[in-house]
Amino acid sequence: MTKALYVTTLESHSGKSLVVLGLMQLLLGKMGKVGYFRPVIDDVEKGAIDNHIHTIISHFNLDIPVADAYALTQSQVVELFNEGRQRDILDTIISKFKHLEAQFDFILVEGSDFTSDGSIIEFDLNIDIAKNLGTPVILVDNAKGKNLTEFCGNLESAVNTYLQKGIEILAVVANKVRPENVELVRQELQRELEGKTIAFAVPRVKDLSHPTIKEIVDSLKGKVLFGAENLDNQTGSFGVGAMQLHNYLNHLHENSLVITPGDRSDIILGALQANLSDNYPTISGIVLTGGILPEPSILKLLEGFETHVPIISVEQGTFDATNAVGNIKSKIYAESKQKIATSITLFNNHIDGELLLARLETFKPKGTTPRMFQYNLLQRAKSHKKHIVLPEGEDVRILEAASQLSALGIVSITLLGNREQLEKKAMQLGFDIGHLNIIDPAASPNFENYATTFYELRKHKGVNMDVARDTMLDVSYFGTMMVYKGDADGMVSGAVHTTQHTIRPALQFIKTKPGIGVVSSVFFMCLENRVSVFGDCAINPNPTAEQLAEIAISSASSAEAFGIKAKIAMLSYSSGSSGKGEHVDKVRTATEIFKSKHPELQIEGPIQYDAAVDPLIGKSKLPDSKVAGQASVLIFPDLNTGNNTYKAVQRETGALAIGPMLQGLNKPVNDLSRGCTVEDIFNTVIVTAIQAQEN
Repeated sequence: MTKALYVTTLESHSGKSLVVLGLMQLLLGKMGKVGYFRPVIDDVEKGAIDNHIHTIISHFNLDIPVADAYALTQSQVVELFNEGRQRDILDTIISKFKHLEAQFDFILVEGSDFTSDGSIIEFDLNIDIAKNLGTPVILVDNAKGKNLTEFCGNLESAVNTYLQKGIEILAVVANKVRPENVELVRQELQRELEGKTIAFAVPRVKDLSHPTIKEIVDSLKGKVLFGAENLDNQTGSFGVGAMQLHNYLNHLHENSLVITPGDRSDIILGALQANLSDNYPTISGIVLTGGILPEPSILKLLEGFETHVPIISVEQGTFDATNAVGNIKSKIYAESKQKIATSITLFNNHIDGELLLARLETFKPKGTTPRMFQYNLLQRAKSHKKHIVLPEGEDVRILEAASQLSALGIVSITLLGNREQLEKKAMQLGFDIGHLNIIDPAASPNFENYATTFYELRKHKGVNMDVARDTMLDVSYFGTMMVYKGDADGMVSGAVHTTQHTIRPALQFIKTKPGIGVVSSVFFMCLENRVSVFGDCAINPNPTAEQLAEIAISSASSAEAFGIKAKIAMLSYSSGSSGKGEHVDKVRTATEIFKSKHPELQIEGPIQYDAAVDPLIGKSKLPDSKVAGQASVLIFPDLNTGNNTYKAVQRETGALAIGPMLQGLNKPVNDLSRGCTVEDIFNTVIVTAIQAQEN
């Protein structure tokens, strides 16, 4: 079962607070500890609290610090978006959500309000947030003022967009429906969305749309004259007291708001007297317009009234004040006990909470998104800090990545090179590496010890001490020896040197793990909606069937170690039993070898790439396969295919390729591409640190 649920909308004033209140009441009655989170809140004045957060936390007495209940304000989101830093938006939200998730059994997440200048990006942002948090969604929309065809069409379009992004829609809620049309709207929505989700419809209730006296005071900047203790009175209908009193009394309704000029003492006193009479409805409040106060004698009389009717004075004229009251978009506040009770009652009467809970039970997240995968990598690396050596310290990209990693406190870094030269270059580029460990191999106090160790390990190959010393001046050998001796936990190189130059020292004396016959590599391909493992794309030019099976075994193990459920596809130019020939037979044999060694794992081969990753094609070509259409580990038959495919996918889709990560060595040594970016280096160091933790 999922640990969170996301409630969002398509526009402002949808009434999603009603759904959130009802859901919170439902969840608290069914689950142990329920939290509440808003990824993005409206801007609030300094020292103020977002109204949604304050209402939910205070009404349900949730033990959540306000600062933990949200991630960003609207203005912060807009600023980051305009700076092209959309990834920072998601990273911040994921981090705050994960912090809260660790403390609660379930998190109710409320989307943004569509009430600011940034509302144009909010629909897509809510989709991205729900996708990266891995939560199902309840979509709420406001039916007021829309015809049935338009309303249902908009909701269906939104549902389709969410589903195309791989997000499950738990339910849709049509809110503020005319009471007589509730069942009609629900049935039409259910017909339109058949097979996609379930639909509910909630009627429009005047008590929720009319403002409280407090909202009127705040909106019109009014002054409270009397009844300050009753500002939470809920208004009903409102009308202007301009006619004579005996006529006006006939226009009073339950919870009427009286709007009248401040000098109409007859209307003021008559309304108050009617409020005390059993023969007239209750008055919610009186608004005195034009900035006019009653005569002192009338004020003295009012002071003696024992009334629950607030009286406020506003500067606006009667016409403007009436229009302003009519334009107030009422909200639910923590003090709005009546509105909260009405909302929860409406939810219980029109939304099947037990059905929602039953659907939640069956929901399973559809894998890990790239942003969540990267977040999890960072958290794992931080959990047990490791020491990584970067031999190519003079490379600008290495310097920048090392500076970033060290500043974040994720790993300990050692650079190889001349300290004076490295610090001078870093200073020119604006990078701070003063706190990094920098070792010049030739001047290292460990140099002679390393040379002697290399001599002992390789003397059977004709290596003498002079050769050993010369070899240890090579930064790749020195860095690898640091790992071998335990002076570093892992090494990342290859930004300047070839793959062979990087890996050769590791093969010579770090060597492979017991039972491993071939060192191979994988890339973590961070695609739009998932993370796939590609192997081998960097090391073995033309593996045998036995080696291909071993690469698949190592790759499946790597996937599971990094939180990816392994469903292995052994790729070839044909699917199933149709293809013939040497190359496809090799893949078929490798698949059988894999199955004999690990019958508990899900594997399919030979299979084509499209059948492996596309559910429709997979079902048509291999209808009985448990892997076709949903493969997460893709094993290529040779280096030519693997290397070109990963680069094609990376360039054409914009996917982030993390790796290559080498598999099978006793200690982690990883190779970079000479065309690597700073981000590539950053991510490869993180992966190497996690490998070191596993060791």
